[in-house]
Amino acid sequence: MEKRYADKAGKAGNIEKYAAAAALAQVETGAADMRKKDAVVLGTVTVNNPTATSADIDRKVPHVILSSCLDISRWTVTDVNTQKPAAMPKNRLVRYVIKATIEKWPAGWRVIRDEPQGKSC
Repeated sequence: MEKRYADKAGKAGNIEKYAAAAALAQVETGAADMRKKDAVVLGTVTVNNPTATSADIDRKVPHVILSSCLDISRWTVTDVNTQKPAAMPKNRLVRYVIKATIEKWPAGWRVIRDEPQGKSC
């Protein structure tokens, strides 16, 4: 995700290897919105304390729900023309709980849904 958001052309990152369905659409839409605003997001994202909250591995397409702390505090929205950081709201959550649903596909595990929970961690 961080590579896709950092690329002005919106092609980097091979996101299709890691995400599908709603999660893939969410990343693609977010990256496209950034490009329309002449912005990229630079820096790193960290996922901390992933915990399986639910698992159903006996079904035809096994899936697991994970709860994690997503840390975007080192991720900076940057204007592609000036290379300067964009102003962000002071109350913006930079460490927050996210729930991800992942499924085991023939080519490996894919995130199919990624849902911020609106609370800090």
